[in-house]
Amino acid sequence: MSSSTQLAEFTFIPLGAIIQEFRIGGTNIVQGFPTQDHYVKYNTPHYGATIGRVANRIKDGVIHNLNGKEVHLARNNGPNALHGGPLGWGKRVFDGPHTVQRNGHDALLFKYLSKDGEEGYPGTVEVRVWYTASKEDEGAAKSVLTAEYEVEFVGDECDETVVNITNHSYFNITGGPTVAGTTAQLATADYLPLDSTGIPVGTIDKFPRDVASPFTLGTNEPHIDDVFVMETDPSKIPLDTRGLPLRRLAQFNHPDTKLHLEVHSTEPAFQFYTGKYINVPEIDGAPAHGEGAGFCVEPSRYVNAINEDKWRNMVLLKKGQIFGCKNVYKAWKA
Repeated sequence: MSSSTQLAEFTFIPLGAIIQEFRIGGTNIVQGFPTQDHYVKYNTPHYGATIGRVANRIKDGVIHNLNGKEVHLARNNGPNALHGGPLGWGKRVFDGPHTVQRNGHDALLFKYLSKDGEEGYPGTVEVRVWYTASKEDEGAAKSVLTAEYEVEFVGDECDETVVNITNHSYFNITGGPTVAGTTAQLATADYLPLDSTGIPVGTIDKFPRDVASPFTLGTNEPHIDDVFVMETDPSKIPLDTRGLPLRRLAQFNHPDTKLHLEVHSTEPAFQFYTGKYINVPEIDGAPAHGEGAGFCVEPSRYVNAINEDKWRNMVLLKKGQIFGCKNVYKAWKA
């Protein structure tokens, strides 16, 4: 199946279980393309995609101890492996969507079987993605999209593998070509300092800018592409975070469009990226997308956690175990 499927204000496609549209007040607030074929050809920014088997970067494309071996992965981001490899889950066609009920709401279920050795990762796993649409009427009526993820180790090829999953939607609530003028506020200033290739150096520090108070995204503001931390004690992070409380990671609004967005998650960290490297050509009359065309909030585990002894349990999936997490997006016009 290659056509789009709609659920309330939201539209999805099987490729990467991608969020194609999120419409609020007549405006689509996520960046994307008209058809699945366009995503195949042009989606270098990973618009809307389910990212796995491991989101973000693995240092030098090497997992140093998995099933007692070194695992070598494709280096597709400088010296590092990025977003599950050249053909990660965001570029795989999922089975579905299947119309189901989830927690009392209409939902769509996408599934994908990732086989042992795919993109170099050991062990066969099944990933399941549920998208649920609902409404929230606290003050302004809010459109709510819940994205729930589950990864089960179903193979018997080995004893353990690694998982770190996220969604890579880019948001733009300005109604214009860039996010300039958007007011942003993050829930935390705790972050993982990175080396020059985007790999954490191993400490948790305070971000050098005040991002926990409202600030404005703009062409004259320095871009952000950093990992912020909601839970600073890695021993408190379970493999399945769905039993933890949802926490608001970030909130955004625009004074002219009156559009608002909140991103909530059970995950312990998130990458905040203001779109510095977006470079999408004009396609079939649709305008080109350039620097700052959208921003990302990517809930996830710590970056390169599998190679850090104190962090690896949050991403280490063993035979018979299930990895899980939940993201919730709330948007409204007021």
